[in-house]
Order: sequence, then C-alpha cells, then structure tokens
Amino acid sequence: MKINQIMTRNVQTLRPDQSIRDAATLMARIDTGALLVHENGRLVGMVTDRDITLRAVAQGLDADTPVRRIMSSGVRYCFDDEDVQQVARNMAHNQMRRLPVLNREKRLVGVVSLGNIASTFSDRAQSTVLLGVAQAH
Repeated sequence: MKINQIMTRNVQTLRPDQSIRDAATLMARIDTGALLVHENGRLVGMVTDRDITLRAVAQGLDADTPVRRIMSSGVRYCFDDEDVQQVARNMAHNQMRRLPVLNREKRLVGVVSLGNIASTFSDRAQSTVLLGVAQAH
C-alpha cells in the first residue's frame, strides 16, 4: 500500500510571510499543534505551537512577526508513492507523529499522521509505530 492511499489531502498551510497571529488563529480554528509552511506549493518549513511559545512569546516577538522567523526549516518528509510500512518504520525510528507528503516534483500534496497509519495496519503494526514515536528522546 502506498502513502497516497492513506494520507490526508486537504492540508491547511501557511505562507512564510503570514504572521505568528495568523498561525495561532488557524491552529486554534482547526485544533492542531502544527502547520506546514509553503511557498508556491513547495514545502519550506513547519511551525508548531511550541515554536510560537519558545521562539516568539518567550523572546518577546510581536504577533505580527512573519512565521519565517520562528518556523523550523529542513522538515523531514516522505513521497506519496512510498510504501506505508516503510514510512511507518521511519516515523517510529525518528519519533514523528506526522509527516508532510510530497510528490516526486517536491510539491506538497498532503500529510500522513499516526491516525492515518493506525487505521491502516493491524494492532501489532500499530503498536510498533506508536511505541517508537512515544519513546523518550
């Protein structure tokens, strides 16, 4: 089974020039702790509620500061035609709860999460992935 068969396609994203306020408002509206940041359809980063707390609020940044100032770049991702089991193993090994999905042209096409994987695999495979992600760093 391939990632494009289980991924979430309609992903809410931000542009790097949008404000920290925009990010926080969108996170609250859709009840998420992380948003992907794209520029012209290409993944350029991710901003999390933790980034907002530690890199913005704790540093005294204005809420109108662009998210590019606080986002993490160099985000790990997978391709939409990769095997689900291999991606699940990688997520467990790297302790990741969600992973952006790109096509081979490196355009953002979705996101795969633990929830997507949990609904796909047997109980044993789910346990392996969940245990890997839950382990302390």
